[in-house]
Amino acid sequence: MKKILVASSALVAVGFAGAAQASEPISLSVGGYMEQWIGVADQEDRFESRNAFQSDTEVHFSGSTTLDNGIEVGAKIELEGEGGNAGTMVDEQYLYVNGGFGQVKLGAEDGAAADMGVTAPSVGPVGANDGDLGNWVATNAVPDTVPAGGDSKRLTYYTPVLGGFRAGISYADDDSSENNDTVTTGDSRVSAGVEYKGDFDGVSVAVSLVGESMGEGEWYGVGASVGFGNFTVGGSVSEVDGEFGVGTVQPGANQLEDTTDFDFGVSYAMDAATVSLTYAYGENDGSAAVSGVDEINTVDLGLAYTLGAGVTWKSSVFWFDDQGENAGNADDNEGYGAVTGLVLSF
Repeated sequence: MKKILVASSALVAVGFAGAAQASEPISLSVGGYMEQWIGVADQEDRFESRNAFQSDTEVHFSGSTTLDNGIEVGAKIELEGEGGNAGTMVDEQYLYVNGGFGQVKLGAEDGAAADMGVTAPSVGPVGANDGDLGNWVATNAVPDTVPAGGDSKRLTYYTPVLGGFRAGISYADDDSSENNDTVTTGDSRVSAGVEYKGDFDGVSVAVSLVGESMGEGEWYGVGASVGFGNFTVGGSVSEVDGEFGVGTVQPGANQLEDTTDFDFGVSYAMDAATVSLTYAYGENDGSAAVSGVDEINTVDLGLAYTLGAGVTWKSSVFWFDDQGENAGNADDNEGYGAVTGLVLSF
């Protein structure tokens, strides 16, 4: 891995060689989004109802400049707009360098696997495959075919796009340094992916193979989507080794055994509106604290309607069935619900 770091540093150094001062200084622009939701859900009587109001807000600062040799250098900072303390207010922060050699990113961000993973289309606020189901109902299992490692401080390199293909690799250090090199404690993490995107006479194709390695375990997944006319059809599947992230992502008794997730969906776009129907399935073999196999099936019917520039109305009608071998726990629950709200993009 040290060879990768040295090679990446040398690549950037060569790109900067002979560069004069940038023609324009970097100035930051402001962007971001605000999501406000209201919803209701029906589930097993033994579970308390969740808050009917949910929200997610971020403010983004970004800026870049192009050096005289054509290399672009920029930065992006994402601030959480709600709650938290000084240590959690910053979501992502990184600098990037773009050139004929590809792209290099350095800072706290998701990494190659998360950036390149292709999943089933889903436009509603409670997508079956995006992890938001747990905001509205009690469940221990939420299907996620790209279980990437969060905003760890890392180095990422992406190759140039060649014939529609692009590859990427990320490295996040372990937690042994004095300044805590990564927010994900434990062993170092390697994230990688390969993708293909192309258009053929009105048909668009996207395929990805992504994965991560951490400690003695790993996860890997494959996804694909095809767009034709107003339709997009896609799906993905992933396998997570039970040893992945032992003692960190899955500490102690919560360590899960092998996990399998997959999703499939279709969307249809018509003028300002897009609708989607997405199905997702997840299965894990329990943990030291919760034995037995846990399976979840979930379906989401989503709507996204553009009301104007930067304003989108989104809604979901969802159903889920979480079947486990431990009656009374959150892995033995079923129900349905509806959520609606607005997304403002700055």
